[in-house]
Amino acid sequence: MASIGESGMRWIGVVVALWPMAVAAEGWERLDGAGVRAALEGRALVYEDGTVQDFRADGRTLYGAESWGKWRVEGDRYCSVWPPSDRWACYDLERDGVRLRFLSDDGSETVGAYGDL
Repeated sequence: MASIGESGMRWIGVVVALWPMAVAAEGWERLDGAGVRAALEGRALVYEDGTVQDFRADGRTLYGAESWGKWRVEGDRYCSVWPPSDRWACYDLERDGVRLRFLSDDGSETVGAYGDL
């Protein structure tokens, strides 16, 4: 059996020590209810197509230039409703730095980044 040697063992130790930081740096963090509110309230997101969504503290949300809806937190999920519908849709919300990812029950996702930084 081949020996790794002292320098090889040090290298393995460095990799093992840094591995949790690398995983955390690249991972999405699921937000709880308080985290969802803190991530969205009074903030604006820019989506991949360039559309901006503004999340007002009073529960109103503006998507683009003219589409007004309402948003709220239910449990640990972001929920929204867009007239003329009265049906609320809810999503899990994850954060990775300045990006937020909305995950629907059907597995689809929408990613936006803070546009007000």
